[in-house]
Amino acid sequence: MRRVAMVGAGMTQFGELFHLGIKDMLPMAVGEAVASVDKGFDRGDIGAAWFGELVSTDGFASGILADSCGLLDIPVSHLENACATGNDAVRHGVMAIASGMYDVVLVVGADKVRETSTRTTFWDWMGMTRDSAWDFPLGLVAPANFALHVNRYLHESPATREHMAMVAVKNHRHGVSNPKAQLRFEITIEQVLNAPMVVEPFGLFDCTPQSDGAAAVILVAEDVVDRYTDRPVWVRGVGLGVDRVMHAHKRDMTTFPPTVKAAKQAYAMAGVGPGDIDVAECHDCFTGVELINYEDLGFCERFGAHKLVEAGETSVGGRIPVNPSGGLKAKGHPPGATGVAQCVELFEQLRGDASNQVDGARVALAHNIGGPTAVSAVTILGTARGG
Repeated sequence: MRRVAMVGAGMTQFGELFHLGIKDMLPMAVGEAVASVDKGFDRGDIGAAWFGELVSTDGFASGILADSCGLLDIPVSHLENACATGNDAVRHGVMAIASGMYDVVLVVGADKVRETSTRTTFWDWMGMTRDSAWDFPLGLVAPANFALHVNRYLHESPATREHMAMVAVKNHRHGVSNPKAQLRFEITIEQVLNAPMVVEPFGLFDCTPQSDGAAAVILVAEDVVDRYTDRPVWVRGVGLGVDRVMHAHKRDMTTFPPTVKAAKQAYAMAGVGPGDIDVAECHDCFTGVELINYEDLGFCERFGAHKLVEAGETSVGGRIPVNPSGGLKAKGHPPGATGVAQCVELFEQLRGDASNQVDGARVALAHNIGGPTAVSAVTILGTARGG
């Protein structure tokens, strides 16, 4: 299996981009990724592309990417895997290079969530992220779905809504310095606790915003990496885990088994453990979810997440900074783009170029959890190519 490096990365700003369509955002993200390659990049080198988009609002997704970005002479595949779409697209690109099939691939993620085409209503979009037979008819759209888990987690663990509020405050503070973030303002614990309730225990400031945006990364084989840069970021490990869809079939609501499975695969492939991670971008679609993620990713013991956030360990400057970009909470969450954008942030972190730089970052982890908490993807990046 060949080693794989990331040599370019770029993204649009995330936000309510009413003035931009998918066909506008894709060339912007791809263009920035191409421009970031140190020694220059010829798009003719791309052997294949993967496009992660949760819902195609403009028709044939692969064709949209090919047409808007001038990729008409290569195979382009469209991938959808709930909110793990972006990181799973990266995983497919990695497998294509590691297998020897291609030397250079492009991975792109994008979504338009703040507005939809006339043929796709908001509820159609939401229904595609839930099970249409079991969960969606019961009203288990994303906030209610994750609230089932977090309510049980708060019941069984020492964590409280105040600890959830600490996560929101941290991620907003991180997002202020990120020029690509959607919500670039600080908030207080009091504001979080006193915000209008969305669904117990999530108030307005516990929830990620709806976002538009696109992100892209360029992956190359070890054999050709020197053509493009002298400071590559290596893809050390990837993993994908799944779980039961119906909540009544889930055995423990205080953990996300897909995350545990995906992390185990990625750590094993990378030859590292949780203690080796210097910085992480993890899926904080709701604040309480970030707390559960700390435990599932192995950053602390079971029901010990509250201690990390209390001590500031997951803030920039702490032992394991989580979401220095602002996370989904402040940076935003266009689902198809989110996992790719996490890799963009970590690419910049590992090269020392991030807007909210973590000193000495050498190993980084990106994580998503999606659908009715039934799929998770983990990608581990590093400055060293590994064994």
